Amino acid sequence: MNRVSAFLVPALPRARVAWLRLLLACFALLDALFLTRHVFAHVHVGAFWRPTLLGRVLHFPPPTTLTASLAVTAMVLGIVLALPRRTRHLAGWLSSLGYLSWTLWSMGFGYVAHDHLAIVVAMVVLLTAGRADFDDPTPSRRAGWALRCVQIATVMTYAGSAVSKWVRSGTPWDWANGAVTVWAVTRRGSALGDWVGRFPAFLVAVQWVVLVCEFLAPVALWLRGRWLACAVGAALLFHLSTYLTLGIHFLPTVVCWAAFLPLERLRAPRPVPVPEPVGV
Repeated sequence: MNRVSAFLVPALPRARVAWLRLLLACFALLDALFLTRHVFAHVHVGAFWRPTLLGRVLHFPPPTTLTASLAVTAMVLGIVLALPRRTRHLAGWLSSLGYLSWTLWSMGFGYVAHDHLAIVVAMVVLLTAGRADFDDPTPSRRAGWALRCVQIATVMTYAGSAVSKWVRSGTPWDWANGAVTVWAVTRRGSALGDWVGRFPAFLVAVQWVVLVCEFLAPVALWLRGRWLACAVGAALLFHLSTYLTLGIHFLPTVVCWAAFLPLERLRAPRPVPVPEPVGV
C-alpha cells in the first residue's frame, strides 16, 4: 500500500470507533436538548423554513412537534442500544438519523453554524466502519477510514474559517490587524472579555496567532504522540478562552477532536486466545 493510501486509510482499532460513536451519540442528545433546542420553537413557524442544499435535495419537510419528538427519541434509543453488543449497529443508525434530521431543521431557519461540520460528517462516516466493540483492539482499515474522515473534517473547519477571514477581509493581514476581536468583546461582553478589551494591541497579536494556527490546523493529521496531545490541548484551550471571553463554545467541533485520541484505552482490550502447543 502506498503512502497516500496508508495515510487516508490507516489501520486503527475498532474500539476507538465504538467509543467515538457513544461519545457523539451522547453529545448529539445534549446538543438537541440544550444548544439547538430552538427546533421545537420553530415548529409553529413552518412558513419560514428555508432548508439547506441537502434539505432541498432530500425534499426534507419542516419540523413538527411529532417529528422533532421522534428525532429526540431516536437519539435517546441510540445511546441506550449502544450498550448491549447485539444492538450497537442499530444504535448507530438511530443516533445518526435522529441527529442529522435535527441538524437539518436547526440550520434551516436562517443560520448555518459551521461548528457542526465535523460532527455531521462523523455521524455519517462512522456508519460505514462496520461492527465495533468497546474492547476490540483489532486494527481495521474501515475504522481507520471513518476516523480519518472525522479528523480531516475537524481540522478543515479551522482552515476553512481562516480562508473565510481571508476572503471577507481581502487579505489575511487585514483581518489579523483589524479590530474584530475588540468589536466582539464589546458586543458580547464578559468579566474577562472586558478586562482583555483594555489591551487592543494584545488582541491584535492574538488575532495573528489564531489566524496562523487555523491555517496550520491540518498539520495535526501528521502529528503523533506528545505533539498530537499538545495540538489537541491547544485547541481545547483556545475554545475555553473564547468561551470565557466571548461566550462562544464550538462544542460540536471540540468533541470531534476525540477522533485523534486513543479512546480504545478506556477499557481493557479483549484477551487474544493463545493456541495450545502441539505435542511432539
